[in-house]
Amino acid sequence: MSADSAAPGHAGDGVPSSARPVTLVHGLSQLAADRDVLICDIWGVIHNGIESFADSCAALARFRAGGGTVVLVSNAPRPFTSVLQQLEHLGVRRDSFDAIVTSGDITRGAIAARAGEPVFMIGPPRDRPIFDGLAARFVPVEEATYVVCTGLFDDETETAETYRPMLTGLAGRKVPFICANPDLVVERGDRLIPCAGALAALYATLGGETLYAGKPHAPIYETAVAMAVELRGKPIRPDRILAIGDSIHTDVAGSAAMGFDCLFVARGIHAHEVGVPGRLTLAAVTAWAARQPVAPAAVIPHLRW
Repeated sequence: MSADSAAPGHAGDGVPSSARPVTLVHGLSQLAADRDVLICDIWGVIHNGIESFADSCAALARFRAGGGTVVLVSNAPRPFTSVLQQLEHLGVRRDSFDAIVTSGDITRGAIAARAGEPVFMIGPPRDRPIFDGLAARFVPVEEATYVVCTGLFDDETETAETYRPMLTGLAGRKVPFICANPDLVVERGDRLIPCAGALAALYATLGGETLYAGKPHAPIYETAVAMAVELRGKPIRPDRILAIGDSIHTDVAGSAAMGFDCLFVARGIHAHEVGVPGRLTLAAVTAWAARQPVAPAAVIPHLRW
């Protein structure tokens, strides 16, 4: 493996990830030979909500052409079919991935388990497909026995603090809060927009019961691995799986908990912390990684082959 430092140990080797050296790589090709499966984040890695990243899509397609399997994972609070339509709209190459799993898919399972119970949804109308075909009974917030949060009603003008009075009341009634998108923020062009995870974090501080459907929690990764096993027709060792993402809190933390190495894409939501868009250096990456509760195995400026 060619890199700017010695290759790190795998996340499952018993050494805390924050204690291992972090590799700075310039292309996915430096890591691809040792992997059979990529579990790859979408927003911030292969698009920014406005345009797709040609180099990133090409890198994933190149990995697949060499016999690898790519499962895209997203904290999008919508079924994978909706995400697929968005990828097509943004021009993401269809040959760059094999399958998609979203936190919306996981949330639908949680909703189905509460069939017929009165629910209040926090989120924009575009996220309503998460309930399609399910026995959900919508009620005012005061009557709900559980809440599904897909985001803010208006993420252009609101913050989590806007919801403090509502969340305080829900927490006082001990209403379970299902977070369909654990991301705290997401890129929209060159801006960071608050997500459902920010509301869930506030709800937890208020003493509320919070259930997370997506990264960094295990169900979405377990589903992604099961998809990869089905596609490849055989079990996959954790050290043959590489996660890719741009969030220390979801992608890196989630993959570490599962025993997967993670390739961290620096140009995403933590760009200002790591030294991007300026030239990314091993010294900057090492210093940044040392400050994190969990560190990636490798860092790349942006995903490319």
